[in-house]
Amino acid sequence: MPDPVPFSVCVYCGSRHGARPAYAEAARALGRAIGGQGWQLVYGGGAVGLMGEVADATLAAGGRVVGVIPETLMKREVGHRGLHELHVVPTMHLRKQMMAERADAFVALPGGIGTLEELYEVWTWRQLGYHDQPIGLLNVAGYFDGLLAFMRSAVDEGFLASAQHQVLQVGEDAAELLQRLAAQARRGSAPDDYSQV
Repeated sequence: MPDPVPFSVCVYCGSRHGARPAYAEAARALGRAIGGQGWQLVYGGGAVGLMGEVADATLAAGGRVVGVIPETLMKREVGHRGLHELHVVPTMHLRKQMMAERADAFVALPGGIGTLEELYEVWTWRQLGYHDQPIGLLNVAGYFDGLLAFMRSAVDEGFLASAQHQVLQVGEDAAELLQRLAAQARRGSAPDDYSQV
């Protein structure tokens, strides 16, 4: 009989390290927290930037790591070869779908437009009822302050329901944020308010 799949955290993050050492430090802290719990990391399969940092830290802490990477990036030799599973898929759409299907919770670290697109897509999917997994944002060194202010203004301007705004769990400490998301996943998420989609 196969071993049960551990609690699985899908992480979205940059393929670059960014300008501040704090970003890589936070990626490593998140990986250590995932691995230290014996959990599984699901991520974009890269060996570079914050992606590589979170994967390596999870592996070093004893966690299981699953990567999903599109063929175009694999051809550029940025795929991580030391994972438990590395799935090479033909499109970005399949990549995101496979990552989401294997996740019990989602966390976004600092990153660029790809990270933001992934965060907003999984948040939109939650709003539309395609999943009910918790979503977290690790706000390292205030990186997402401007984004969070904009989202509050979207509520004020009537384009985002307050209940949907509150779905996004924000934290500055990786281990604390993960524990909050895991607790939410265990008790089941509260029904979402779909009155304003």
